[in-house]
Amino acid sequence: MIKSIMPQVKLSAWRSLLVFCLLLLGLISLAGRAAYLQGMNHDFLQKKGESRYSRVLDMNADRGMITDRNGYILAISSPVASIYADPKVVEISPEKLKQLASILEMDAAEIDTKVNRENTRFVYIKRQVIPDIADKVEKLIKDKKSKIKGFYITYESKRYYPESEAAAHVLGFTDINDEGQEGVERGWDEVLAGELGRRRVIKDNKGQVVEDVENIRPPRPGKDLVLSIDRRIQYRAHAELREAVIAHKAKAGSIVVLDAQTGEILALTNLPAYNPNRRSSISNEKIRNRALIDTFEPGSTLKPFTVAIAMEVGKVNANTVLQTSPGSWQVGRKTIRDVSNKGELTVAQIIQQSSNVGTAKIALSLDSQTMWEMFNRSGFGMLANSGFPGEASGILRPYNKWRPIEQATMSYGHGISTSLMQLVRAYTIFSSGGELKPVSLLKQDMPVQGQRVISRDTAQAMSIMLEMATKPGGTAPLAQISGYRVAGKTGTAHKLIDGQYASKSYISTFVGYAPVSHPRLIIAVMIDEPSAGKYFGGAVAAPVFSSVMSSALRILNIPPDAPANNVITFTATPEMGDEG
Repeated sequence: MIKSIMPQVKLSAWRSLLVFCLLLLGLISLAGRAAYLQGMNHDFLQKKGESRYSRVLDMNADRGMITDRNGYILAISSPVASIYADPKVVEISPEKLKQLASILEMDAAEIDTKVNRENTRFVYIKRQVIPDIADKVEKLIKDKKSKIKGFYITYESKRYYPESEAAAHVLGFTDINDEGQEGVERGWDEVLAGELGRRRVIKDNKGQVVEDVENIRPPRPGKDLVLSIDRRIQYRAHAELREAVIAHKAKAGSIVVLDAQTGEILALTNLPAYNPNRRSSISNEKIRNRALIDTFEPGSTLKPFTVAIAMEVGKVNANTVLQTSPGSWQVGRKTIRDVSNKGELTVAQIIQQSSNVGTAKIALSLDSQTMWEMFNRSGFGMLANSGFPGEASGILRPYNKWRPIEQATMSYGHGISTSLMQLVRAYTIFSSGGELKPVSLLKQDMPVQGQRVISRDTAQAMSIMLEMATKPGGTAPLAQISGYRVAGKTGTAHKLIDGQYASKSYISTFVGYAPVSHPRLIIAVMIDEPSAGKYFGGAVAAPVFSSVMSSALRILNIPPDAPANNVITFTATPEMGDEG
């Protein structure tokens, strides 16, 4: 038997001591590192570990409802589903991909492109699908024979607007993430949206939630919003405006209905309009809230303010006579014209027949600063503060830059720009006894305090003149309403296009209120570029006012203040024109 001879290695004493020290130092280092990791850096390690399986998810907050003043729902959120995928774990056969695409009404290639994205664990396949489709998708992806992996369903909400396009410009709409984009939805987004909640969950290696750990913060639902809008009046205003825009082949139109005492906006609508429930119908042209964003020269609807300040400072009274013959008046190198030679007119008749010459003569009897202050106190050149996003302030140029001809033409609404909302608000001065009322899109439960602009006596005198304008001999007999006294003023202005007045393009307006004995409602109507032959405000806008006002007064059960047969028939005359 042969014995193996193993070599014997013997270290010197100092080398043995060195190896021992190195091993001891390594053990001490490992022990120190372990102590550090387990003690001092415990939170960091815990977070790194939890990140492998723990997630914090957002919890959707219900968006608040929007209702009209009577509690009728104007906007509400309904539950919908969204389909998403994790590209890292997606497994789907071509046949099943086609089935999924068919259910979602998508192209299979589009889905394939989405699920083959790199460097992402989340991609939406399709958002906001109806529950029936979501159920079909769920059956497909949970079918054990389908061999589909990595597709999931989450639930969120979608905004629904029962009034469709009739209230579109009031309400606006939300985007796919439920964030307000226009109108009330945008202006009051923080109130309506609420606050997202947060919850901690445990997910498996496929990204599916297997356990709810804790609610970090519960979602806070958005607050409901009660608008001043009366959806019955809103519907009638939209319907009548549509008829007028179609009948007169107009480019666009707007109408605003105010509560004469509180300044609450009871209706606001524009055309063209859009359906906020169908995003395909939304375009930049259609979403413009023309009543607040678009500005225009108000024409003769501004004459009452010129006359009111002249009466207030004692320059004229209702019976003061002015000569307007021969129907024109030279101011510098410019000529101011009426549609016909009206001869001698009292101040009351100047308003009734809408004389540019008479109004210009009154304006030039005033100091420019006095006239500017009247327009300024009436709200022109400043925001109406309705709360709508994008509201326009219009233009009221400084009085120290007015030339005489500019002061003259401004008196009948040329050289000044305003929105329809500013214009209808300004007429609260005449309907409320001399006070300018604040406007509000939210329902008001308390009386509102206005800012006094003219005396009650002047306001009452102006009401009498404005009522004369709606009777035969005035420019707006088509504004009359059976059983109610009506006051108002027409406006017809050449449209400014690229800085020039277009000879055949007009803005036709009418602003009025009723019942005159105790005004409850003010309505302003604007028709943009009527092209079917008629263009005077008394022929185009006044009939819309009459129809909407008549409906609104009866909807609100406002008692009549005139006999049922008070409407006086008439024959059209040149005086019904009010170009200026």
